[in-house]
Amino acid sequence: MTAQLLASELANLIQESKRKHNDLRQAAEKSLEELKSLRAPSEAQISAELAQHVHFVNPFIIACGTKNAKFTGIAIVCLQRLIVSRALPRSRLSQVLEALQQATSAGLDVQLKILQALPSLLSNYATDVKGELLVTALNICFILQSSKNAIVNNTSAATLQQLVVSVFDKVVAEDKSGIDFPPIGEAPVQDGTTVPLRASAMDAYRVFNDICLLTENQRPEYLRVSGLPQTFGLELIESVLTNHAAIFSAHPEQADILRTRVMPFIIGALRGRPNFATSVRLVRILYTLLRRHLSILPLESGAALDILTQLLDQDIALWKRSLCMEVFRGIFAEHALLRRIFMLFDAKEGQKKVLQNLTATFVRVSTEKPAVIGLGHQSTIPVANPYGGIGSSADQAMLEASGVTGIISGSVGSDGHNTGISTQWSTMRVPCIDQLDKTDPPNIPESYVYSLTLACITSLSEGLAKFILPLTVPNEGRRKRSAKQEAGRDSPVPSNDERADPPTDKPPLERERSASFKRNPVLVNPLMLESHPLHAEIKVCAAFIEECWPAILATCSTFLYAAMDSEYYHGLVRAFQKFAHVAGLLQLTTPRDAFLTTLGKAAVPPNVFTACLNAGMPRTPTAQSEVTSSIFSNARGLLSVDSLVSQPSQSAEKQRQHSVDVSLAALNTRNLLCLRALLNLGIALGPTLSSSWSIILETLQQADFVLFSSGKTAGRTPIAGKGPDQQAEQEASILLSNFNTEIKAVETAASRLFESTVDFPNTAFAEVVNAVCNLLKKRTEPVSEPNSRPQSPPSAGLLRTPTVPHKRVLSTSAALTGPNQEDQFALAKLGDLASINMERLLSYPPSTSGWAPLTSELINTLSSTLSTAPVRIRAVETLVRILLEAASTVASQPPNSRAQIQTRLLEAFRDSLVPLQMPDREVSVNAHATDVDIHKVVLEGLKSLLENCGETLVCGWEITFEIIDTIFINRTFSQETSKDGPAQRALLMTRSVRLIRPSFASLQLICSDFLPSLPNSCFLNLVDTLYKFCTQDDDLNIALTTVTFFWAISDFLSGKSKSMSITEEMMRDSGDEALMKLAAEPSHQGSGAALWMLLLLRLTSVSTDQRLELRNSAIQTLMRIISAYGDSLSPEAWSICMKSVVFKLLSSIEDELKAVKESTKKDKEPSDWNETAIVVIYGVSGLFASYLHVLTTHRGFGDIWRDLLGHFRTLLDVQVLDINAATYTAVRDILRRCAESDKPNVGKASIDLAWDLWSRGVPVPKDGKDDKSTDNQKCLLVWVETLLELYGLIQKDFSVERVRRMLTLLRDAMQHATPGAYASDIEYVTPLQGRILEVFRMVRTDLQGVPSAMVTQVAEFVSLAFAQETSAKAASEKRTYVAMSKESMSILQSLIILNAAEADIYETGAFATALAALAKPVLLKYQFKVVTKSAQPWREATKSASAVLEATLPHIRVLDLPRTTVQTIWQIVVSLSNGIISADCNAAPIGVNIMDDQDYDVTSFRKLRQLIIPSLGAEVIPDKTRKAYAEGLFRTSIIHAPVPAEASIIYGGDGGDVVGLSALYKPRHGRTIDPPATQRSLMSELCLDELFSLVEIHDEATSAPAILVQPPTPRMKRHEMTLPSGENGEGGASGEEDATHELHVRLARTAAPYLILRCALSLRAYVADQPLRGRMPQPLSQRKEVTRILRCLVELRSEPDAIPDTPNVDSETRKHLLRLYPLLVSGVQVAGRSGDEKVLGLIREALDVVGGELGV
Repeated sequence: MTAQLLASELANLIQESKRKHNDLRQAAEKSLEELKSLRAPSEAQISAELAQHVHFVNPFIIACGTKNAKFTGIAIVCLQRLIVSRALPRSRLSQVLEALQQATSAGLDVQLKILQALPSLLSNYATDVKGELLVTALNICFILQSSKNAIVNNTSAATLQQLVVSVFDKVVAEDKSGIDFPPIGEAPVQDGTTVPLRASAMDAYRVFNDICLLTENQRPEYLRVSGLPQTFGLELIESVLTNHAAIFSAHPEQADILRTRVMPFIIGALRGRPNFATSVRLVRILYTLLRRHLSILPLESGAALDILTQLLDQDIALWKRSLCMEVFRGIFAEHALLRRIFMLFDAKEGQKKVLQNLTATFVRVSTEKPAVIGLGHQSTIPVANPYGGIGSSADQAMLEASGVTGIISGSVGSDGHNTGISTQWSTMRVPCIDQLDKTDPPNIPESYVYSLTLACITSLSEGLAKFILPLTVPNEGRRKRSAKQEAGRDSPVPSNDERADPPTDKPPLERERSASFKRNPVLVNPLMLESHPLHAEIKVCAAFIEECWPAILATCSTFLYAAMDSEYYHGLVRAFQKFAHVAGLLQLTTPRDAFLTTLGKAAVPPNVFTACLNAGMPRTPTAQSEVTSSIFSNARGLLSVDSLVSQPSQSAEKQRQHSVDVSLAALNTRNLLCLRALLNLGIALGPTLSSSWSIILETLQQADFVLFSSGKTAGRTPIAGKGPDQQAEQEASILLSNFNTEIKAVETAASRLFESTVDFPNTAFAEVVNAVCNLLKKRTEPVSEPNSRPQSPPSAGLLRTPTVPHKRVLSTSAALTGPNQEDQFALAKLGDLASINMERLLSYPPSTSGWAPLTSELINTLSSTLSTAPVRIRAVETLVRILLEAASTVASQPPNSRAQIQTRLLEAFRDSLVPLQMPDREVSVNAHATDVDIHKVVLEGLKSLLENCGETLVCGWEITFEIIDTIFINRTFSQETSKDGPAQRALLMTRSVRLIRPSFASLQLICSDFLPSLPNSCFLNLVDTLYKFCTQDDDLNIALTTVTFFWAISDFLSGKSKSMSITEEMMRDSGDEALMKLAAEPSHQGSGAALWMLLLLRLTSVSTDQRLELRNSAIQTLMRIISAYGDSLSPEAWSICMKSVVFKLLSSIEDELKAVKESTKKDKEPSDWNETAIVVIYGVSGLFASYLHVLTTHRGFGDIWRDLLGHFRTLLDVQVLDINAATYTAVRDILRRCAESDKPNVGKASIDLAWDLWSRGVPVPKDGKDDKSTDNQKCLLVWVETLLELYGLIQKDFSVERVRRMLTLLRDAMQHATPGAYASDIEYVTPLQGRILEVFRMVRTDLQGVPSAMVTQVAEFVSLAFAQETSAKAASEKRTYVAMSKESMSILQSLIILNAAEADIYETGAFATALAALAKPVLLKYQFKVVTKSAQPWREATKSASAVLEATLPHIRVLDLPRTTVQTIWQIVVSLSNGIISADCNAAPIGVNIMDDQDYDVTSFRKLRQLIIPSLGAEVIPDKTRKAYAEGLFRTSIIHAPVPAEASIIYGGDGGDVVGLSALYKPRHGRTIDPPATQRSLMSELCLDELFSLVEIHDEATSAPAILVQPPTPRMKRHEMTLPSGENGEGGASGEEDATHELHVRLARTAAPYLILRCALSLRAYVADQPLRGRMPQPLSQRKEVTRILRCLVELRSEPDAIPDTPNVDSETRKHLLRLYPLLVSGVQVAGRSGDEKVLGLIREALDVVGGELGV
């Protein structure tokens, strides 16, 4: 590319120079020939060959000298290409530079090409361009830099700067080359001597020196330049200083220039009044010199810093002060530079106190304009200028353009200003020191200087912390600092550099000590590391803090009360914390305590604390419960990990109840931020704080008091101005919303503060304990001035050093109203300290570890009458918690050391109760109430100790029982004082009812879990303590529970002893004292038995107690104990127990019941002793049932059985329902066990005694009434169940008399039974009904007279459901007997079928009764309103009746039964038949499927007809019975409702005789209303067919007439019309036929009138109604009915004897048509007129038959 470009440009040059410049053309042609002669393949080789042709550049040099713009442009392009490609001959560099210099007057393009070529020239020919050549190159830039063209000017300035830097680059290369170049000159240095310089160094010295001279407006010594803009010269100087700072340190000649030229010039210029552009560049150079060349310019730097400080302090120009502060911000950001400055100046005597003066200047600057920073009595939120214009500053315009809210515009030129320091207006997007393009100062916010001051303070603290903190933990690598802050926090969390212990990731609620605390070593004072390589700088840091901390503290204090946004405020607090942290690590107590004190006052402002004191408590507790449920309900106190979770709802309630005045006395989020910083300092500096702990703890205590007083109400951070500021309001709202989050952070920090004490040495920990105890010791004497007002703490000056921790004095109102919150706080923290340092407290002696002062302080507080009740309660709670944690901790230690510590813990429990048992403590009622509460807490603590550590308790059981018994007091009363005892009796009383349960809880644990751990000597103590709790009258529940522990002891004894040797001698000779003596000797053989009998005696004495529950429980436990030992008791022992314990107990109960029954006094409730009797009965039955096999082996079992039943009989005589139930339950269980026994030894006499007991009567009170108030179901149920068990044992000897007695009693029981409370007997039988029915299924019926009695009784049960007054009322009373009736039907069916051949069931009327009972539900059918989900009762009755008749009718014909009996039976059968075919559909319940019921009835009727036809025609059966049957068929066969006149014929009078048929011959008025067909039309058709069937001739010799049966009625089979075989007995065939014929004749004679009447009704309706319809056909149902009747009339051959003869007409089987002849004639006319061909045809057939009969 280079060759082509050169060839092209040379060709152009030749072409352009043909006419005038012959020499130029010749030179160009020659150069082009040389170029073409080159054969190099690559660019690099071409460049190398061209560099060898010296004359190749001649045309370009000549062209530049022609001053021709076109020639010059071509030449400069070619020269630039040659320079870049290194193709320029080195010998021609001078001529090339001169040509370039000549071309500077050309056009813009040429000038820019020249400037582009110069840097490449110096780069590619660095070794050649030096001396004069370098001067020429620089002169070219200077010449072009003076151009008026801005592009050339700026480009040349940049190129010149690049060339100057390149000059110094050559120096660096020369220094690094290692080649010993010969010096070419000398330069002066500081001490007046000279140093030799090599070429590059000499060039750099001359260039830099001339630049400095030109900047000072002096004549240069080397460069040929007349002048240089000062700003540009300063930029060149800065560029050199910035890019090659190392050269000035390595080359003294360059340092001398700085010392003699640069620094004096800068200092002098700054003392003058330079403009903004010059000042910026001066300050930038000065800042660079201070940062990089402080060591070579110490004196000058000090003067410069002093000038900057003076400008900051005295100059009024805001932009100058801003420049100075920006320099200081950079200096303070480099802590190493800051340390060097201090070492050079402040640390040396006689030198200026540069930094000390500077920090003092910070103080003055921070306070000179209070209105600007919004200085007040507390920190506020900054407010923007409400009148500031939108275009007042570029920053504001940019913020507004970007959509940032909070920019408030106003009129330009108003007097308003922004108040406070905020990132919105207190910062500059581009600092002043970086605005090199500005000639005039920019708009600078007034608060910009203050934000820079804050930045300096922050950087100072950061630098100190980063340097000092890693040195405090030697031999441990620094952990990486997390850059992220905790999410949701309003302020940063101190990192590892800010505190000694790193944060844990565990949530605040997990109070387990993490291992990280254990790993933290004790902090090392870096000043003690004398061998450390940085020890000198450590001392510098300490000296700096010692000298400058007052000014730093004053500045920070000022800003703490200024208006700042959250970002600045957080940075300030962070810096404050780090500075104090470093001071503490260096053990500089004075600055450390001063900073801690100031931070504490910022955390809890004195005015807020004073307001809380004046306001007093937010509310006054009304009861102890309010105290315990307050925010101190947890052991950690308010500022702890637990508190926020424990009472969130209560805090919200307090916030709602707070008044407006109290809200002013509340902490805000910024106060909590300061408090958290203070706590973090305590965490970091804990072991070194010594007496300064009081500062932190008192501040924490004050904060806790304020938060408690304000109910955790969030204080709103005030706004600096009164004008509206949306951004400020938004920030205030954000701070308010973050209050709860900050509360959690403070609680976490407070928790960590106390957790960090685990790593303290014992001495340091003792100091912490003493500090907390000092917080508690507020009030030792009553306050003497009740009217005194609370005083705020004295306000210390900003620089005051606290020497003695200050103590607050509480006012009377705050101390005496409500619980003392500050004492509560101190107690909570004592508990925290003990919990966290539990290993220390247990591992060292009490005096060394802090155990003694801590526990003694708590005991003194809980027993002090001067302390308030809540404080005392909190003290005892804290003590108990400490003891419990200690017990849990020591549980894993070896038994030897464990025993000593456990004894110490139990003694502490006992010692805490000793002051409460003094007699004088009972004088004050209030004090006694508090003592009781404290006593309760101690007892609950003992319970918790046993609960958690009872398994590991190796000693101290005696002390445990001693503590438990402290609730009892022995009092002696004389004579009438105790009515239940003798004249002089020592009563056992309790100190308070509230102490019983807590004390008993420990006893309960011992009895349930720790009996094996008790020494043998403690068992008697245990029994004695149990008896005390059992006999106390204050708490019945405790007494009841105590009774059960006798069982626990008994069970424990049974495990130790497998058998009990109880003898009559032991019971006869030993009293209580002897038994106790024997039980106290574990080695004695009868010790276990004696202790067991002692338990029984104790329980026996308790069983006579007047309290129902207690004596019942004692009785039950007594029975359980005897039962539990049943396997280990011999028959003799059982006999002794029964006679000595059980029967005596029964006798005493019987006596009590008799006394209650006979007594008329109201002081005894019968029900109480009734329940006791029931308990005894159940217990006795359980014993007998369980151990009957043992009792029966004893020789005296018969007497025991007789005595037992005698006691039962006596109990039944009391006539109490529950006792009766219990008694028969006992008998049932005993009899059941007898039946289950493989070898029952109960004799017949014993069973007869049981029958006599059962058959005494129904076990309901004789004077009782069957009301709903008494439910006797249970009693009667167990009574019947007893019969079931007894019958199984006695059935072989069960006579008829016993059966009848049994049935009588069972019937009475059924009648006396009351409905259950929550039971219904519609679907299922009640348990009592089921049991009674089970008896009927079980009883033998093979005895004469038993079946009839059974059938009669079961029939009565069947009819019970339908004998009620109203079924609905019965259903509502829940005693319907429906389910029982249905069950009884099946039983009755089985009984009758089983005994159908027995004449006794018919003769006694049992069968008739049973059949009537079955017919009743069939007759009722839908009128019975009780609907069941299963099969309806009438269905079951129908099924059972059919089955019964099928089984009994053959026997009825055979047996010789009385005539009346047979008639009664058939009358019931006809009634049953009518019930089957009839149904009141209008009364049918909703949801009944009438069609399905009809089908069922059709099937049932067909079956019944097959059974009773033709037997119903027997002579013995009255005609009225048959007539009832026919009448039922007639009425049911009516398909359509008749008119009222016909209804009177059908249903009125005698049912409509055939004589009344003449009335039907008369026409009636027709009707147009078509009555609907009956819902049971199928049954109606069946009944109509049955009427035709009854009237039909049944002569066996004559074939029966064919009767057309149309659907849906099936065609009747022939065998259905005949009598089943065998129904007429065993006579001959002819006799059977005659008998059958007679039977059918009687039936036909009875049914014929109803058949004719039925047919006449339908024909008459047709004749009357059809003419009104015209030719419209009949309704389908009516037409079907008429055609059916007509067809059947035509086909019917009636029985000749059934219908009387018609006068003058001789007919045999067609008499029915003759009777209907008038209606048939009328029907022909009607059918003919209406065109009804079908009906007309049928009537014609009928008339043809009539005509045949008439002989026509």
